[in-house]
Amino acid sequence: MSAPVLIDVRDLVQRIGTQEILRGFSIPVLKGETLVLLGKSGGGKSVFLRHLIGLMKPISGQILVEGVDITHFNERQLEAVRRKIGMVFQDGALFDSMTVFENVAFPLRERGEKDEALIAQKVHDTLELVNMTGHDKKTPVNLSGGMRKRVALARAIVSPPEVILYDEPTAGLDPIVSDSINRLIRRMQRQLHATSIVVTHDMVSCYHIADRVALLNEGRVHFYGTVEELKRTTDPIIRDFVDGRSDEAE
Repeated sequence: MSAPVLIDVRDLVQRIGTQEILRGFSIPVLKGETLVLLGKSGGGKSVFLRHLIGLMKPISGQILVEGVDITHFNERQLEAVRRKIGMVFQDGALFDSMTVFENVAFPLRERGEKDEALIAQKVHDTLELVNMTGHDKKTPVNLSGGMRKRVALARAIVSPPEVILYDEPTAGLDPIVSDSINRLIRRMQRQLHATSIVVTHDMVSCYHIADRVALLNEGRVHFYGTVEELKRTTDPIIRDFVDGRSDEAE
């Protein structure tokens, strides 16, 4: 039996300047699954993620979260939605002036938590979950790329979310560190029972973590299915992307 739809995106349209980025983008996101979103650079994948947390409003279309359209929510209404969603930005977006502890504690304090003992316990437990115990006093400048990604994930999940959004989680990392991040994404799905949406160009990551895959092409979903269906397809647009082939003449 298929899982219920947690997020249902319908006919999303977005322009930036004169460029139409999303042209009727529609996709279901099933509860508890990891959806990997593939597509060319600049094709609208990260733009889509920003719509899910209300950082951008579509020109038209709907985003139904548990059956409720959030596209016209005001900031106060969006706060309740954002509490359910953790976002791991491509560059981590950590505060350079804060320690690891302070970065991870930030969402708790922003939401009004005053009990310092409770904050310390939650931060400790979350850093342990992402294998970053003992690094709490360091600042981001003293962390490797992979460690920064782990801290960014810890900050996203310190108040356990229902949905985790990952924007290029393995970008700029070597294959071994990328593998550790992929395993961490899978572990978060199992331990937190979270629904995950992962934007990536990394096909190794896609095959490792995806329950379902969508390929965004020219502002619309060109493919939606399982990893096995992706591997079997003979569609030339999909094969060119998956196999890394360009149409440039030699």
